[in-house]
Amino acid sequence: MEVEELKAIAADKTIDARGMACPGPLLEAKKGIGSVKVGQVIEVKSNDKASRLDISAWAGKVGHEYLGFLEADGHDRHFVRRKK
Repeated sequence: MEVEELKAIAADKTIDARGMACPGPLLEAKKGIGSVKVGQVIEVKSNDKASRLDISAWAGKVGHEYLGFLEADGHDRHFVRRKK
């Protein structure tokens, strides 16, 4: 997705994993995805740069859609759409 499209997303659930080291943000994403309905979007806030690879790889592996991330005030905002 383009940056402007990501900025327009209103996540259905936001998970604040800032301050957590790997694999904390990924584990929080795994827990959080189960709390939204299929088609809904979670946002994971993380300042662990490994999350850029970890969350996108996990989403693809388990069948969810990684929409991308935005950089914001010292952390990243990752967006994942639940697909199943």
